[in-house]
Amino acid sequence: MSTWSPDVLGDEFQQLTLDLGTDEQGPVVATLVRALPRQPSWWARVNGDAPMLDGVDVLYIHGWSDYFFQKRLARFWTSRGARFFALDLRKYGRSLREWQTPGYITDLAIYDEDIHAALTAMGREPGEASSDRRLILLGHSTGGLTLSLWASRHPGAADALILNSPWLEFQFAPARAAIAPVVELQARIWPMEAAPQIDLGFYTRAQQEVADADDPMDPNPAWRPAQTMAVYAGWLHAVLSGHKAVASGLSITAPVCVLLSARFVPPTRWSHDLTSADSVLVVDDIARAALRLGPSVTVERVDGALHDVFLSRHEAREEAYQRLDRWVTGWSAVL
Repeated sequence: MSTWSPDVLGDEFQQLTLDLGTDEQGPVVATLVRALPRQPSWWARVNGDAPMLDGVDVLYIHGWSDYFFQKRLARFWTSRGARFFALDLRKYGRSLREWQTPGYITDLAIYDEDIHAALTAMGREPGEASSDRRLILLGHSTGGLTLSLWASRHPGAADALILNSPWLEFQFAPARAAIAPVVELQARIWPMEAAPQIDLGFYTRAQQEVADADDPMDPNPAWRPAQTMAVYAGWLHAVLSGHKAVASGLSITAPVCVLLSARFVPPTRWSHDLTSADSVLVVDDIARAALRLGPSVTVERVDGALHDVFLSRHEAREEAYQRLDRWVTGWSAVL
């Protein structure tokens, strides 16, 4: 059985390897990262003040061609008393093995195994609201889609869902119905057929140009390449199936907060506009799709934000954290 060991992010973090058995490419693992909590202040210890999020667990899942590396995001939660965990899914980041196709999967529901293993390691019963600790699910981009589908299939398991630019709809929403059958056929016959690389690296360049000295990032380019990992027909079919499920309406019983940029700029050529907009998702389409997640959805549009709102330029990044704090404060006050 694996034990917690030091993480690549330094002394403040530890990681745990989760054995998921094997698939057609061989042994598969996921990796759970935890942020070690800060000690409460002397004043809080003397007065016995419980932090705002005492008794709360947070589980974060990254997006496509990505992994967890955002230290400040973890500190946002631990400074408020929550236990913070991040999951590098199978074939991503810390979990990627040399014999595997990065990020490849044919059904997003397979990630139930990764999520359930993580919840078990966190001391929770997978898929059940049996813990006396509240659970917040936090997902970015494809991770937001994955967690939305999981929460809908497991009503009552999560107490809140926070989505950072979730990939809830295809970039060309009107064409999804026409594209999906073609992709499904490709996935059935040639699942490992790769699509042409259309990412010109502009999103990565935008992040580098707006890097915040107060919140430095140093992602591993082997785990988060400048251009996205290859997109295969089998994987794209899994994502489009998820989009179709969202379009039909999900049944997430917990309150949902969706953080988005205020605008989308297509990354067809480099321009300064790409440093203050989402260049990955059409945010208006995502905002509309978010309303189909459940009966309680808040959409927060952050002016000047990138696709990952917490990697935006300083002003937009601070605004994103302020919006998150406001929503979490309100959520915690009514429970």
